[in-house]
Amino acid sequence: EDLGFSPEEAAVLRLKTTLHNEILKEVDKRGLSQKEISRVLDIQQPHVSKLLSGDLERTSADRLTKYLRLLGREVKVTTRKAAKLHGTEVA
Repeated sequence: EDLGFSPEEAAVLRLKTTLHNEILKEVDKRGLSQKEISRVLDIQQPHVSKLLSGDLERTSADRLTKYLRLLGREVKVTTRKAAKLHGTEVA
């Protein structure tokens, strides 16, 4: 659904959402408390709270990738040909 985001912005949001979901799965799997998450990720508790609540507006995909590495996860990215780019067919 179009929520006013460009295709590029939507792609970044999908990436960040995927990374965030993986962080939540790892935190849940380990049963980490907010205090433990703060220690493992080396971030202050208010940032932990924002991370857990999904407030990712000011969090980059790079930072989320770093968090996954700190949680012992490897991040792999795959790409595929886009159907259209700005209303034109991709060559």
